[in-house]
Amino acid sequence: MNSKLIGYAALFVGIALLPALGAYPIFVMKVLCYALFACAFNLLVGFTGLLSFGHAAFLGTAGYVCGHALKVWGLPTPVGLVVGSLAAAGVGLVFGMLAIRRSGIYFSMITLALAQMLYFFFLQAPFTGGEDGLQSVPRGSFLGLDLTNDLTLFYVVLGIFIAAFWLIYRIVHSPFGQVLTSIRENEARATSLGYDTAHFKLLAFVLSAGLAGLAGATKTLMLGFATLTDAIWTTSGLVILMTLVGGMGTLVGPIVGALVIIALENKIGDLGKLLADTTGVAWFNGLGESVSLVTGLIFIVCVLAFRRGLVGEAMALWEKRRKPPATSAS
Repeated sequence: MNSKLIGYAALFVGIALLPALGAYPIFVMKVLCYALFACAFNLLVGFTGLLSFGHAAFLGTAGYVCGHALKVWGLPTPVGLVVGSLAAAGVGLVFGMLAIRRSGIYFSMITLALAQMLYFFFLQAPFTGGEDGLQSVPRGSFLGLDLTNDLTLFYVVLGIFIAAFWLIYRIVHSPFGQVLTSIRENEARATSLGYDTAHFKLLAFVLSAGLAGLAGATKTLMLGFATLTDAIWTTSGLVILMTLVGGMGTLVGPIVGALVIIALENKIGDLGKLLADTTGVAWFNGLGESVSLVTGLIFIVCVLAFRRGLVGEAMALWEKRRKPPATSAS
């Protein structure tokens, strides 16, 4: 068996054992949702070379649609997740058709503008609850499993994440994925080989949007509500940060990046209190209110010292150590 597949399997087994080791299931599920969001974004930016500034639109769309389908329409939970993901893919198709003919900063700014338009639609639409959000979304059941139990929901969320990760793995290692990589490296050469690059980029955009939507729908199911935070532009910036910190263009990098950023957001207050008690410096007590400052500093350090992200640098170091030493000619 491929050593990478063995490594992925070991990673997922380790995640499955986290609740038994004392980890809070809700926190791990939140990390998994954002990890899937980052993996979906990485499929677009890391393997296709398209930087979207509006990916939060797909997370928010799926969250609202899934929540509305479960709460108002009374659809079964699996159907609600699928409906939310398809809605995000549909929005991705519209966004892609409008933006995909542009490249570079023009593409990025078009996605940002479209996402902001959708954000203001969610702000005023009656079914979203406006600034109050869509509340009291029922978890229901999944294939006969009662999701009101956090531990049961954890394993369902983990199963969804593994299935989505496997799909991304298959996409990346398929002939389609190789074409996406060639577009990232040299689009003009891919065009000269006869590939309709616009078609491939649009398909990659829709796939990324749908998978990001699955993350948003799962997050709404887990938390029981959907808010404007999922659709605001800062969430698009957050997923960019996760991907860059973990390692753009790697499969595991976005997972590590999501863990680092979400852990900082949730645990930095405890870290500040610990530092204040240890050093006697009272300033550390306010560290929990400076999450943006800390994540910004981490971003700067990663850009300056870890250009390929944490996982990318670790992989490069591993490959360097594996290479046999060069022998000098006598």
